Amino acid sequence: MIIENIIKELNFKAVRSSGSGGQHVNKVSSKVELFFDLQNSSALAEEEKELLLKNLKSKFSKEHILILTCDESRSQHKNKEIVIKRFVKLMTNGLKVPKKRKPTKPSKSSVKKRLDKKKKQAYKKALRNKPEI
Repeated sequence: MIIENIIKELNFKAVRSSGSGGQHVNKVSSKVELFFDLQNSSALAEEEKELLLKNLKSKFSKEHILILTCDESRSQHKNKEIVIKRFVKLMTNGLKVPKKRKPTKPSKSSVKKRLDKKKKQAYKKALRNKPEI
């Protein structure tokens, strides 16, 4: 996967930010929306697409389009940079293959230690009982 090729496939849209802000916010489109169409991407292999769909299932729409937005800054260019950084981070995390879990057994000494402790505890509690006559 080459990040530069994927970034070329991104679509951006500038929208007016929500919330209060007075006159400036009503006339400037500083919020940036990023769209990435996973199925029509030529930069990713089929295995990578499947891995992304599996790992980032909640982030994609039904049409397999990823939508990220940023309206942190008043500058459209800064928002675009921020949203691209978020996208790259999301892609790199989404393409990580989880390690296989190796089943393990407790060691013989730990099993012995546990059973000894259990016997000691049982003996201690047995001493608390009333003696039989």
